[in-house]
Amino acid sequence: MQPEAVVFDIGNVLVHWQPEAFYDRVIGEARRRALFRAAELPQMNALIDDGAPFRETIYDRADRHPEWRAEIRLWHDRWIELFGPRIEGSIALMRALRAKGVPVFALTNFGSSTYETARDRLEFLNEFDREYVSGRLFVSKPEPRIYQIVEEDSGIPPDRLIFTDDRADNITAAARRGWRTHQFETWQGWARRLVAEGLLTEGEAGL
Repeated sequence: MQPEAVVFDIGNVLVHWQPEAFYDRVIGEARRRALFRAAELPQMNALIDDGAPFRETIYDRADRHPEWRAEIRLWHDRWIELFGPRIEGSIALMRALRAKGVPVFALTNFGSSTYETARDRLEFLNEFDREYVSGRLFVSKPEPRIYQIVEEDSGIPPDRLIFTDDRADNITAAARRGWRTHQFETWQGWARRLVAEGLLTEGEAGL
């Protein structure tokens, strides 16, 4: 049986999420490594993904590391620059699925307010049939509860959902619930999987 809905992660699936690359450009790789180690910026971002307030969380971290205050505040002040470039092949796949009447969902670790900001800059974020955003739900991948929320809200059985994400732990958590999964590496690999599932033809998938 074909899947009833296709679930997309966003970062590194539809658009590159590259905070390290941004900081490397701005302060250099060596200083970026020292900053991320001292101030634990990925852990800070995880708090935002779990629903912590965006500006307050970052500025509080900056105040607790005054030697890095200006650099940490860049995470807030120039946040949109942490994204890019877009992965146009994946965006085209999302649109091809919707054109065929296949529901497309977002399941993303993303702050609530930052998601709204991103929607103003990345128009494809307005095209999902359903959005499951960790900052709104106060639970993040790979916690089982967030996958359960998708199942309960959509009413679709786990084995009729197919999900792509670039992180193995997120994929593993979904697979344990019975979801069909694909670990994203390239849009072409994801396109081939969608063809194999009978959801798109090769032409529709851009292959």
